[in-house]
Amino acid sequence: MGKKRNIENKRLLNLLNLLRKAKKPFWKRVRELLSRPRRKRVEVNLSKIDKYSNEGETIVVPGKVLGGGILSKPVRIVAFSFSESAKNLIVKAGGKAEKIEDLLEKEQDNVSEFRIII
Repeated sequence: MGKKRNIENKRLLNLLNLLRKAKKPFWKRVRELLSRPRRKRVEVNLSKIDKYSNEGETIVVPGKVLGGGILSKPVRIVAFSFSESAKNLIVKAGGKAEKIEDLLEKEQDNVSEFRIII
């Protein structure tokens, strides 16, 4: 039997508890990805988001968004965290950078409109 991990990040713990209460399979998958050990957590560059997203789409990144690459279209990106350069490039492209907690509170049931990029 594996050793139980001790998650110290209070924000992450609170988010995982909120996601546990969510009923949709989409949020269950987000929770699974955020529950990974730190070395296996999702990190996505803007170039990958630009490649796999459409203009005006909502992209969910269950991890950190990094500023590598260029974002050429306005996209709403929802993630656990953002690098400063990623935030600046998202705003410069006309998009929005939001926290997962905010999306979960506002639009918990509209998951058919969201896409996860890992």
